[in-house]
Amino acid sequence: MTLNFKAPNSELTQPNILIVDDHPFIIEGYKNAITRYNPKEYEFIIAQAHDCKSAYDILEDENTPQFDIAFLDISMPAYEEKNLFSGEDLAKIILKKMPYCKIVLLTMYTELLKIKTIIRTINPNGLIIKNDLTFDELLFAFDKVMKSEKYYSQSVVKMLNQSSHNSIEIDEFDKQILFHLSKGTEVEEMPQYIPISITEIEKRRTSLKELLKIRSGSDDDLVKEAKSKGLF
Repeated sequence: MTLNFKAPNSELTQPNILIVDDHPFIIEGYKNAITRYNPKEYEFIIAQAHDCKSAYDILEDENTPQFDIAFLDISMPAYEEKNLFSGEDLAKIILKKMPYCKIVLLTMYTELLKIKTIIRTINPNGLIIKNDLTFDELLFAFDKVMKSEKYYSQSVVKMLNQSSHNSIEIDEFDKQILFHLSKGTEVEEMPQYIPISITEIEKRRTSLKELLKIRSGSDDDLVKEAKSKGLF
């Protein structure tokens, strides 16, 4: 966790930026691009975190100012104690605490269902497939978001233009069941982590297998198929 807040410079506009990614070199790349954006007009104040826990600690720190823009990687180490499993979960916290913060989500997922779910649940100001990202593209995206315009990278736009069949919808409890199955948690132990009954968990696990057409009945196959579709 890095807090890098400075005293205001009255001569420049100073937006507060949060960057959360578990790869330090990617964070440095974002910072490098951001600090080159209109340096005569802006001096960006940047906080950074490398996982869900360190990001949560920043957001809960009473000294943390309101963020103007947050760059969040979708996939990162979870903070299970607070039921934070992804950048999407962090985005929901930010939107509750800082409703005017612009959210930019970055991901390696290229599954249409996952992309549509992100847009439906978060409605981010920016959504970028990391494989689309270059230095110039990041600057272009940042400019769009700074101007309060939406930015979807080219792969996102291409996927959204595809026809979608058999749309799959799952909720947060389903996601948590899948997550704990992937960690090898026994169903009998899951009510310790998920606030629903064992009966309901069993029912949802069966429904997920039917939804994803897991004919083998294997939890491992369920987890593998759910991951391939970017469901958690």
